[in-house]
Amino acid sequence: MNKAYLLIGGNLGDRKQNLEKARALLSQHCGTIVNVSSIYETDAWGNTEQPVFLNQAVELETEFNAKKLMRLILKIEKIMGRIRKDKYGPRNIDIDILLFNEEEHNYTFLRIPHPELHKRRFALVSLAEIAPEAKHSVFNKTIKTLLNECSDQLSVKKMT
Repeated sequence: MNKAYLLIGGNLGDRKQNLEKARALLSQHCGTIVNVSSIYETDAWGNTEQPVFLNQAVELETEFNAKKLMRLILKIEKIMGRIRKDKYGPRNIDIDILLFNEEEHNYTFLRIPHPELHKRRFALVSLAEIAPEAKHSVFNKTIKTLLNECSDQLSVKKMT
């Protein structure tokens, strides 16, 4: 089995319901969710002129390799009505693979570890809650260490 850490989030529609639906679809199509973080309300990153997000980290055990998992995730986003317009624009759902085992991948549609993970407090806070000792294979640092070193000051508020 492979271990993947994902971040699910969105800032359009019923944000909490969208997270629930995403988790259900991940369980149905991708593997077993073994752990989830609290839900956090977070300022938008990259394009701050939009509604705030709800985000949650998910630990997933999956039989699929990273490429196959990403293809399934893209299908789930499509099922949920995700429309890709602006790179950092508003969205009802976004599902990112943050870490996959301790592997590194560099494809046009998939980069693991997520290339912006170390810069995003909203992702690090959620991930540190469920996997503080997980290693970022590029920087060879734990998630807890990356969170402590992160300069991002955008708001991240625990909801549940």
